[in-house]
Order: sequence, then C-alpha cells, then structure tokens
Amino acid sequence: MSTVDDSPLGRATAYPDAYDPALLYPIPRAPKRAEIGIGEALPFTGTDLWNAYELGWLDARGKPRVAMAEFRIPADSPNIIESKSFKLYLNSHAQARYDNPDALRQRLAEDLGAAAGAPVSAVIVPCPVNGAAQLEGLPGDGIDDLPVAIDHYGPPRPDFLRADAEEPVEETLLSHLLKSNCPVTGQPDWATLQVRYAGPKIDRAGLLRYIVSFRGHSDFHEQCVERIFTDITRQCAPRRLSVYARYTRRGGLDINPFRSSGGEVQPGNGRVVRQ
Repeated sequence: MSTVDDSPLGRATAYPDAYDPALLYPIPRAPKRAEIGIGEALPFTGTDLWNAYELGWLDARGKPRVAMAEFRIPADSPNIIESKSFKLYLNSHAQARYDNPDALRQRLAEDLGAAAGAPVSAVIVPCPVNGAAQLEGLPGDGIDDLPVAIDHYGPPRPDFLRADAEEPVEETLLSHLLKSNCPVTGQPDWATLQVRYAGPKIDRAGLLRYIVSFRGHSDFHEQCVERIFTDITRQCAPRRLSVYARYTRRGGLDINPFRSSGGEVQPGNGRVVRQ
C-alpha cells in the first residue's frame, strides 16, 4: 500500500521532461477516513477539483503549446494523488508531441483515472490572449470579523461546534481563515472555506473557533475537508450539508475539495481572490 512516507513529497527530485505516467503517486483514502470513523459507506458525495496552471506540450510540428487544465477526481475514488507527483507528471508532458489538445486531454484523463482508481474528468483550458481569468467570490455570510477571543490553534476541536435545535435555518457561511499544514513538509496550506447547510442554526463563533483550530493540524486538503464535514455532521446534525474549500495554489496547482450530504449541485470553478 502506498504511504505518505514513500512519496516524492519533501524530497529532492529530478524534474523529468520525458512523459512518464509512473510518476503519479496514489495514496489510499481509506486509512485517514477510518481515523474519523468513515467506512466503506461514505456519508457524502463530492469531488476534488484540481486546477493546473503549468501545463505544456509540443504540437505535431514540435512547437511548444501551453494551457491551463481542470481535473475533477470523484470523492468515491479509492485514492488521492499526491500533489508533487501530480506536478512531476504534468511536467513530463513538456517534450511530448500531441496531434491536438484533445489527444493530450484523453491521455491525462486516462493516466489520472488509473492512479485515482476511478474515472477522472479532464478539461484543457486555453490561455486567454488578453486579460485574465475571471475572479469570483464564494457566496456566504462572512464570519471572520466576529469579536471572538481565540487561544487554541490545534488539534481540531469539534467540541467548539454547537447548534440551536430550536432555530432551524438555511444559510451559507464563509471564512478565509482555514489553515492547515502539509503532513510531510510542514508547509502551510491556506484556504477559503464555505459551509452551506440546512438544519439547527450553527453557532458562528463556535464555528470560527473550530476552523482556527486547524491552524496547527497536519493533513492533506481532501482529508481536512472530510474531517470538517464529519465533525459538523456529528456535532450539529444538519439535515443537509456541503463543505467546499478553495485552497491557494502551490507548485502551479490548486486543490479544491467539495463534500455534500447529497442533493447539492457540483460546484463551479470560479477562482477566489487569493487564487
């Protein structure tokens, strides 16, 4: 079984420019899910939405081409893909020739699907000739300016979460204060977090304290979002819940996990301001 310790993350690594799908390093989801009480029957649906900003290849005449790419890895896939291996894999296409962008797209989808253990959606996004990609804000009521005293920064404290059973609501809450750390390198991971739910009204101050309690926590992006989803579900008992995190990019990649109890439309891919 692949483990984090065996991955290329945090090690000096050569950057090959010869196409090599073996560079992709899958990590099983099951062990980390077991730590938070999730078994084979998942309590959510969702996707891990990746954006790649450093994709290049050669066309049929050998001329370099560049583009961005969007990938969607289903949450029920057996594996996540370690991010540095993802970057190395994408870079290995730099000197590979493709007759057209769709041939590259098909290759990417096949290789990533094999690593994830499930079908992966791949979209090649041409670079705009003029201007920049449109920034979009996530909708929701911001909670970051609440006058809350905080003195706990890890480990995550689900007991900070509480809800008023007498006041059912439907609302969307937003925080830019989610920060966790890479479990291998210790590098900080920053994100904007959206919590959309229906059910007993969640105490906003408690939710903010809970989000900040991830500040010293070490886990991959996908694992943090699943922990947040699970803790809110257990502590606040919403009838419906979705959790969406837009992480800032590192190494030309950003990862944006989305988990939902069901019935939620899969999210779009609008970049937030820090991305």
